Amino acid sequence: MIEFEVPEVDYTKYSNRQLAAVPLAVLALALVVLIGAWAVTGSPVALGIDFTGGSQMTVQTDLSAADIQTNFTPEPESVQGLVLEDNAYRLTFGSGANITELKGQATSSGMNVTSSGSTPASFGADSMRVALFGIAIAFLGMSVLAFALFRTFVPSIAIVISAFSDLVIPLAVLSLFQVKLSLGTVAGLLMLIGYSVDSDILLNNHILRRRGEFYESTYAAMQTGVTMTLTSIVAMTVMAIMATLFGIQIMAQIGIVLVLGLSVDLMNTYMLNLSLLRWYKFHGVNR
Repeated sequence: MIEFEVPEVDYTKYSNRQLAAVPLAVLALALVVLIGAWAVTGSPVALGIDFTGGSQMTVQTDLSAADIQTNFTPEPESVQGLVLEDNAYRLTFGSGANITELKGQATSSGMNVTSSGSTPASFGADSMRVALFGIAIAFLGMSVLAFALFRTFVPSIAIVISAFSDLVIPLAVLSLFQVKLSLGTVAGLLMLIGYSVDSDILLNNHILRRRGEFYESTYAAMQTGVTMTLTSIVAMTVMAIMATLFGIQIMAQIGIVLVLGLSVDLMNTYMLNLSLLRWYKFHGVNR
């Protein structure tokens, strides 16, 4: 069994402002990226065919990716080689393409079509609304749970801010690298809400409800929380790599989002959340 040695950080060397400055700066930068992308493209993150509509086709051919592009009208928006299948490519087309005509073009060019599918633009728009509604409800439910558990403003809002940052920063990374939002990435974001709030609740519970000195309780929470998060990161990394190799897009997308989000969660939980809890314990109003 893999064991992680969690270092005992000397938090007394850092002020609350110093601890909070880094995660807040990263969050601010992520918001700038998303707002900038929204202003330029009309969407903070590029949308995949699940939300815009379009067609996908998997073909087997001896042609190169560049030659494949020229054999279709309209040309595919992306041509992705499948690692574990010889001469196999996944082609993605925009919402204006007709899948029947595309299959005919592929066959006449000597390509073997192994799978195909399309999403109407209207269905994609409906999926987008449902996805946004689902994320909003999940985040609201998490916020209500945080306030119900601790019933005081600062510890509860610390969890909410940390979870918000855990969602925003991975979205900004996806936007920067032009990774398109899909049902897989949305599923990853929904899972991330649960994963990220878990470590925050663990930290708050150790510090506020268990006997012991503040830093002793912090380290006890870190031993469990950091180990749990690192184990999840390793597992999700392996899943993302294997899913990519086998061409399972949705699993790869979920894994990538969770790896990004859980990595960010380590920073937010043990810097941002901790700084707010320390201020609350030693300088804020406890009751």
